[in-house]
Amino acid sequence: MPLDIDRYAHVSSPIQRWDPRLKIGALGLLILAIALIKTLPVAVIALILASLLVVISGLPLGFIGHGLSFVTIFLVPFFIIMPMTYPGEVGLHFLGLPFAWEGLRLAALIFVKAIAIVLCSFVCFGTSRFDISMIALQHLKCPKVIVQMLLFTYRYTFVFLEEMRRMQTSMRARGFVPRTDGYTLRTYGNFVGTLLVRSFERTERVFKAMLSKGYQGEFHTLVVFSADATDFIKAVFTLALMMALLALDFGGYFHQAIQAWY
Repeated sequence: MPLDIDRYAHVSSPIQRWDPRLKIGALGLLILAIALIKTLPVAVIALILASLLVVISGLPLGFIGHGLSFVTIFLVPFFIIMPMTYPGEVGLHFLGLPFAWEGLRLAALIFVKAIAIVLCSFVCFGTSRFDISMIALQHLKCPKVIVQMLLFTYRYTFVFLEEMRRMQTSMRARGFVPRTDGYTLRTYGNFVGTLLVRSFERTERVFKAMLSKGYQGEFHTLVVFSADATDFIKAVFTLALMMALLALDFGGYFHQAIQAWY
């Protein structure tokens, strides 16, 4: 089952009480700044700041850890692939394969930045209902098509997975036992084909239902946003952190460039 990121949006915290428009704008710029970091020490600082934001948000650590586990599985292979494929100076040979320390540093930089970005994303979208976050994006002049694609993708991922579970239960009730043979492959092929057909039919029904209710290309809502001075202070503080990270990273990168030159 996918991770319903807004499961704990009801938790009371200073970030949960932050106006969603300012929160998404400020944290979105912070995420962009983290993505631009080029030095490992500054990336570690960004990770510490992201962890502090998670603590302030009040989101359960088990919930965050569950989400990070999927990201970690994807990132760990970088520590194996990049040191052995980096086109730099070879530091040593491991099992007959070249091992570059610069590749290991780059893998660590990618890993730390990715974890920090994911943590900030949890804080950004996990402290408000997902539909409210999408409405806030719409207020921030994000293209309507993108907002609606995100909302429908998030909403109907759960629906399609529930459809898959029902079909699997039906297959087991009919005595299907997966094996390594042609019959199993054909059965799974029919399973995927049926799922795609049902998904397409559901899409048509949903679209016709939306048209019958007056849909004309944008969502209308009764949600009203109101920002006060506290919300703006939080945004300014977050932007100050972003600028500090970029300044530290630029200074560190400039220093490394001078050392490499000499």
